Amino acid sequence: MKRGLYAVTPEQVDLHKVRRALDGGIALLQYRAKPPRRDDAARIVELARAYDVPVIVNDAVELARASGAAGVHLGRDDAAVAAAKKDFTGIVGASCYDDIGRARAAVAAGADYVAFGSVFASATKPLAVRAPLSLFRQARPLGVPLAAIGGITLENAPQLVEAGADLLAVITDLFDAPDITVRARSYARLFQ
Repeated sequence: MKRGLYAVTPEQVDLHKVRRALDGGIALLQYRAKPPRRDDAARIVELARAYDVPVIVNDAVELARASGAAGVHLGRDDAAVAAAKKDFTGIVGASCYDDIGRARAAVAAGADYVAFGSVFASATKPLAVRAPLSLFRQARPLGVPLAAIGGITLENAPQLVEAGADLLAVITDLFDAPDITVRARSYARLFQ
């Protein structure tokens, strides 16, 4: 898994916007919708395959498998990491919020990456617990990629890269940008 922008789709998926993000050089793409739709997931997987960008399905191991996605991302109320690793051969990521112990347990269970956040105030999840930047230094010895999520903008992203984040999970600042491709390229440059 390469370092860079981890684009997370808004609830209402717009394939044109997803293509613009892919044109900008994203590292990873998460399909996130409630409720998730198999046809949307399959279209996104097919589109991203042409760019050699792995697609991660949020919360749904079965949908990840059925759509041909590269992985699944699991939160606190989803399937256990160990169970997902047993049933699914792809990438398994885990939300660890502000909890280094949860990250250690996820990696011990087989997580391929862990995510901390919300690192900043987030319009998507305004009540989310805040994760301090120091978690990235604490988690570095875990040996897996570290993702930051929550309230990330191009302006505050350099702090996260400096703190040790390998992936920046972004929704609003990417998909609401006037030029999604240019915004994605600007994020990509932070990792060069």
